Amino acid sequence: MDKSDKIFVAGHRGMVGSALMRRLEARAFSSVVTRERSQLDLTDESAVAKFFANEKPHIVIVAAAKVGGIKANNDFPVEFLVENLRIQNNVIRSAYDIRVRKLLFLGSSCIYPKLAPQPIPESALLTGPLEQTNEAYAIAKIAGIKLCQAFSREYGANFISAMPTNLYGPNDNFDLETSHVLAALLRKAHEAKTRNDQKLVVWGTGKPRREFLHVDDLVSACLLLLEKYDSPEIINVGCGEDISIRELAELICDVVGFDGELAWDTTKPDGTPRKLLDVSKIRAIGWKPAIALRDGIAQTYQWFLANRA
Repeated sequence: MDKSDKIFVAGHRGMVGSALMRRLEARAFSSVVTRERSQLDLTDESAVAKFFANEKPHIVIVAAAKVGGIKANNDFPVEFLVENLRIQNNVIRSAYDIRVRKLLFLGSSCIYPKLAPQPIPESALLTGPLEQTNEAYAIAKIAGIKLCQAFSREYGANFISAMPTNLYGPNDNFDLETSHVLAALLRKAHEAKTRNDQKLVVWGTGKPRREFLHVDDLVSACLLLLEKYDSPEIINVGCGEDISIRELAELICDVVGFDGELAWDTTKPDGTPRKLLDVSKIRAIGWKPAIALRDGIAQTYQWFLANRA
């Protein structure tokens, strides 16, 4: 990429999009294009087509999506499926129509089967049933991947797709109704500490294992892929290590300074038993994460205290 390339970051206000903006600004990219939701509704096909025809970006990063944790995905499958399909279809199609030089579509590790082999290779896609609690979101992401691959196969478009593991960091969603597990636990531990509670209730059994990647590490991977990766085949982005939800909760409580007990609400779902990505493909390109989990959680907690607490 050249520093003068016009880059459109779709979803620049979200956790991933805002991290991309910080990094692009730090690296002195001079022509980054964004639009507020009030200025451009990505679910509006004609509005998106008009935007692309006028702006003609060289590079597009699709970081826009309706996202949420287990509860939100389970409660609103129609919204997660329809809204994400509309956003993806409009942005990817319009990007092709103006012949952008390269497009990066960001998927999710939830695209893989619930009982996929561990660590999960890219080849596991569509080899088994999905985790039911986030099936709608996963299907939308799979459709986005397949659309990018179709444009590549049929028209030669340089559209690539990266599959990040569970993300966290500044600008994460800390709403307990819609957040992912790490952000939810961070907020719960902070509030329990503030109230001097004796225990903290955590969903499920604590046994599932998850992999967590700081959003700034994802951004470094994205920029490397835009520079060096041109295959339509999906590529995983993760740290290559996982941790149980119990261990995560204990680590978060330690960082926050909450010394009460953990109580497990086993009436709530666990989700997929384990979700660890095989990251050998991206490691072979020369990328690896730089932020240790404890350091990343501590940094995120400081951001939470300054911006959300």
